[in-house]
Amino acid sequence: MFSLDKLERYLGWIAVRNVSLYLIVGQVFVLLATMLRSLDPTVLMYAPFLLLEGEWWRVVSFLFVIPLPTSLFGFVFTAFGWYLFYLMGNALEDHWGSFRFTLYLLLSYAATVALSFITPGAPVTNMFILGSVFLAFAFLNPDFELVLFFILPVKIKWLALIAWGWNGFLFATGGLPQKLQIAASVGSFLVFFGGTMIRTIRQGRRTAARRVEREIEEAAPRHRCYVCGKTDKTNPELDFRYCSQCAGDQCYCPEHIRNHAHVVAADDGKSA
Repeated sequence: MFSLDKLERYLGWIAVRNVSLYLIVGQVFVLLATMLRSLDPTVLMYAPFLLLEGEWWRVVSFLFVIPLPTSLFGFVFTAFGWYLFYLMGNALEDHWGSFRFTLYLLLSYAATVALSFITPGAPVTNMFILGSVFLAFAFLNPDFELVLFFILPVKIKWLALIAWGWNGFLFATGGLPQKLQIAASVGSFLVFFGGTMIRTIRQGRRTAARRVEREIEEAAPRHRCYVCGKTDKTNPELDFRYCSQCAGDQCYCPEHIRNHAHVVAADDGKSA
């Protein structure tokens, strides 16, 4: 398993401070330019065959293209999305440092671009790359609470479950280009969190096994009559005692404590 600390010593120069802010500023600029009709966003969109034709800028510019809102609610939703992305991006950068957060985005981006050449004629969006930031933040801060529509508090782990379910639905029902983009973004998530998830699963299994062992121990009787088999679980009202004349720790119920054949240790290993 590679060491991110060692990798940072060699590739630390790729770190971009406040990279989430730069992405948002670029998207705001493209959106405003599109609304003012001074920019056709199609010249920024990316598909591998366009890159092969020499339009190299598209492999970067598509990161700044977002759907044009068509209503006031759409603009509010877009602004709220930018706010959340900035909040989560900054939180991840503070937690990991600029290098690791940049690397996280870069892995998702590079995998998306690389896999896109499998379907060179299909357009590529930034939706899943940016969405991977939400998944990472939710994994690290599952109890973080959002107030939806300014009235409904909800923990982000439940929204993350919905996001994972939506990704699964799109992966199952979408075409190959969409499957590849989802795989690319999920791949970067697994690179960073796969080891933690495996350790958590293993720890959960060990915890569950210990819980089962404790339950079995608690359910097992502490006293069992050597003659009739009654126990403190089946007959909790009985006073079980041990016979000092029997070999080993032999327990008896009140009926048999004075009415039993003593167990003796024989040379041949048999009891009498």
